[in-house]
Amino acid sequence: MSENATDVVWLTQDAYDKLTGELEYLKGDGRTEVTTKIAQARDEGDLSENGGYHAAREEQGQMEARILQLEDILRRAKVGEAPKTGEAAPGTQVTVAYFGDEDDTDTFLLGSREVMGLDESVDIQVFSPQSPLGAAVLGKKVGESSSYEAPNGKTIEITVVKVENFQA
Repeated sequence: MSENATDVVWLTQDAYDKLTGELEYLKGDGRTEVTTKIAQARDEGDLSENGGYHAAREEQGQMEARILQLEDILRRAKVGEAPKTGEAAPGTQVTVAYFGDEDDTDTFLLGSREVMGLDESVDIQVFSPQSPLGAAVLGKKVGESSSYEAPNGKTIEITVVKVENFQA
C-alpha cells in the first residue's frame, strides 16, 4: 500500500508518547471508571430520569470517540521531523503577509495543538488545515499568494512569507 504524504501525521517523540499514554489510560482505567459510574447510576433506579446515568453514558461515548481518534492518529504517525518540502504542510510554522503588506504579518502553526502534543504554555496560534486560513496556505510555497473568506464575508488575500518546520 502506498503512503500518501497527506495521510501522515508527523509527531515529536514527546507528542507520540503523550498520545500513547492517553490511549492506554482511556482503554484501561478510563473505561473501568466510566463503567463503574454507569453501574452505580443504574443502581439508583429509573433510568429515564436518572441524570447521572445519562451523563456517564455521554462521557462513555465521548471517551470511545477519543479512543478512535487517538488510534487513527497513532496508526498514521511518523515520529521525527517532517521532511523539508518548502511548502506549508501540517507541522510547519507559516508566516503570512496580509494583502501583500510585509508589516502586517501573522505566524502560526499549521496543524493541531493536540496532535502536535502542545500544552497551553506553548504560545503560538494554531490553525488546522481545514480552517479557512489553513486551507488557503496548505501546499503553498514562499512567495505564493492565496485568499480565503473571513467570517464577515470579506475576502482576505495572503502571501506566504516563510515556511519552516515547527520546533516547540
